[in-house]
Amino acid sequence: MKKIGFVDYYLSEWHANNYPAWIRELESEYDVAYAWAELDVSPIDGVTTEQWCERFGAKSCKTIDELCQKCDAIVILAPSDPNKHLGYAKEVLKHGKTTYIDKTFAPDFLTAKEIFGMAKRYDTPFFSTSALRFADELKALKGAEKLIITGGGSNFEEYCIHTIEILVTLLKDTVSETNVLNQGSQKICSIKTENGKQATVIYAPKLGFTIAAEMADGTSSYTKISSDFFRNLMKDMIRFFEDKKVSFDTSETLEVMRVRDKLLGK
Repeated sequence: MKKIGFVDYYLSEWHANNYPAWIRELESEYDVAYAWAELDVSPIDGVTTEQWCERFGAKSCKTIDELCQKCDAIVILAPSDPNKHLGYAKEVLKHGKTTYIDKTFAPDFLTAKEIFGMAKRYDTPFFSTSALRFADELKALKGAEKLIITGGGSNFEEYCIHTIEILVTLLKDTVSETNVLNQGSQKICSIKTENGKQATVIYAPKLGFTIAAEMADGTSSYTKISSDFFRNLMKDMIRFFEDKKVSFDTSETLEVMRVRDKLLGK
């Protein structure tokens, strides 16, 4: 059995609590075997690192170095704390082992570029993405030229990554113009690309993920995203751990971060 190690800010959070079961359901050669967290006690529910490890059948490590030495692949989590990713990446990527870095990849574009440079320096295969990239519904929408994407979540700064990932995945073009209209907690984001493609991203805390798409031939569609995109992500992650090949152009990750900066006014 090949061993995966979790590096997290604190372990008892939604992603760390769900990924192990999804990985095990794949019946692959990989399993979550080790974990390390900067905070011993989760601020969400008070669960300690040792309690989390006991629950999920993993062993805790005293340092990130120890975890990397014992594992075949690494998952950097801290999904709600991307400001932690650079520091964790500095400790993890130098070991050269396949690594997945959870969304949001970095707090800003410049930090994202720094992590990419670090991975290149150590020749470490890694990728990062929103799980929405792996929604089955996106497959039929490749080639779309006009998009209206909706999505929600508790706050725009954290959850906008999902709608941005969708638009970058589908438009395959460099964003040149953005405009954000604020309506209280709601936001309407207008986006144009260098080659004339357009997207509108509508955010409100309670909105579901949907896509209205117009293709080059003028045909249009409306899709609610309901597929099991997180398990699809797990499948791709395990495949990546085995063959070390990212399934998409990683320059799109930097484009996602650049667009996010624009929409957040950074």
